[in-house]
Formats: sequence, C-alpha cells, structure tokens
Amino acid sequence: MKRFFERHVPHLPQSMYEIVSDLSSYPRFIPNCKAMDVRPDPAARGRDVRLARMTLHFGPITQAYTSRVTLDPKTLTIAAKAVDGPFAYLDSIWSFEAEGQGTRVRFEIDFKISNPLIAAVAEPAFAAKQDEIIRAFAEEADRRFGV
Repeated sequence: MKRFFERHVPHLPQSMYEIVSDLSSYPRFIPNCKAMDVRPDPAARGRDVRLARMTLHFGPITQAYTSRVTLDPKTLTIAAKAVDGPFAYLDSIWSFEAEGQGTRVRFEIDFKISNPLIAAVAEPAFAAKQDEIIRAFAEEADRRFGV
C-alpha cells in the first residue's frame, strides 16, 4: 500500500530534519508509539545508519518492528526500511525542502503486512495514521521552535 503525504510547515528544513531524525524522542509525541530503541547499525560503513526498534500500541494490540534508518543531512532525507516485524515490506522516505518562509515536508511510505487476515483490517488503519503522524511532527516543531 503506497501513500504519499506532504505538508507546509513554518519552520526551516534543517529544523524539521532535526525533529524527524531524533528517533529516540518519538514516544514523547508520536501517537501510538510506546517505545523506541535506537542503536548504530554495525554494517553502516561510514554512513549515518541506525537500527530503530519501534513499539506501537493500538488498543489491545502491541506490535514492534525494527527499521534500518539512513540519515542524510546533506540532502535532508531520511530513509527507513523494515528489517523485521509484521511487514512483508515497509519502505519510507522523508524529505524537507525550503518553501516560502518554511518547509515542504514530504513523506512517502510503501508497505504490506505479511498476514493477510491482519492486513485486511490493519493496512487501511495504518495508512490513515500517517497523516496524524505528520501532524504530530508539525506540532512538535511548533513546541520546540515556536510558531
């Protein structure tokens, strides 16, 4: 299920990149994110790559998965690829581009849940949550940097 989201925010691209790349802080402001364990990827070969294990909680269901997250401060992009968990695949990319007095934040995600029974219910709900997550990043930027 491929989805694309974008939003203009009144903050600098570097500031938005800083918030999204601050993986350890996600449980403080991302809806349904209960925990985030982040460590360097030993296979990074000089790049800024981290293994991030996110625990999500939806009602009675708790699910965790690990992503390999590649941070590129020069291009202001953050790419993530699930390496375990309930996904057959999950690939996402964040980008931040100056626009007027702020930033055009773009988020593209493509995923499929492995279990077809769970996927029938969970994929549409997970896709719908992405807009809420982008809103949470924008609100966190307002808190950190003012409006």
